[in-house]
Amino acid sequence: MPHPFIAVFDLEGVFTPEIWIAVAGATGIAGLRRTTRDEPDYDKLMRQRLQILEEHGLTLKDIQEVIAGLEPLPGAREFLGWMRSQAPVIILSDTFYEFAAPLMAKLAHPTLFCNSLEVDARGMIMDYHLRIRDGKREAVQALKQIHFRVIAAGDSYNDTTMLAAADHGILFRPPANVADEFPQFPVVTEYEALHGLIESLLAQSR
Repeated sequence: MPHPFIAVFDLEGVFTPEIWIAVAGATGIAGLRRTTRDEPDYDKLMRQRLQILEEHGLTLKDIQEVIAGLEPLPGAREFLGWMRSQAPVIILSDTFYEFAAPLMAKLAHPTLFCNSLEVDARGMIMDYHLRIRDGKREAVQALKQIHFRVIAAGDSYNDTTMLAAADHGILFRPPANVADEFPQFPVVTEYEALHGLIESLLAQSR
């Protein structure tokens, strides 16, 4: 009997706008526009972000106010609803629980595995804490150890180890630099195409 499928997805760029880009737009701070689409070293990227927040006096509350005004990408909620009717779904994200709550509510509360922030008495973000290093890949490997077949989709450098560990890895709306560096993964740019690809993978197991 074949093992059942489970689907795992990145969050930002797949179902929601990029939070840091939204904060950059709201504050006018260009340095916050860099994301994991641009920088493969996540710790380096986060240290740069924390330094910028300190320099500009931006608090967690300031960021949360920007996030509260964001909406899921068009079609994201509908696609995710369909996917959840077909197989268990987990969102594997490098965002933080302190950021994600409003967006999770707008996506009908899918299961989310992400990270956490350390905030001081001023409300300033002082540090971040990963659940585990390379947590997306580790989660996929753990799911395979308990006999799930894993379909994974993401868009950035920090998703590629997750995609490689999955039985089926898919790049969804990646920037050209990521697509060029990882030609082994199929690229789709619309939910309809992602729906069709995943539907065909599920059908092969029946």
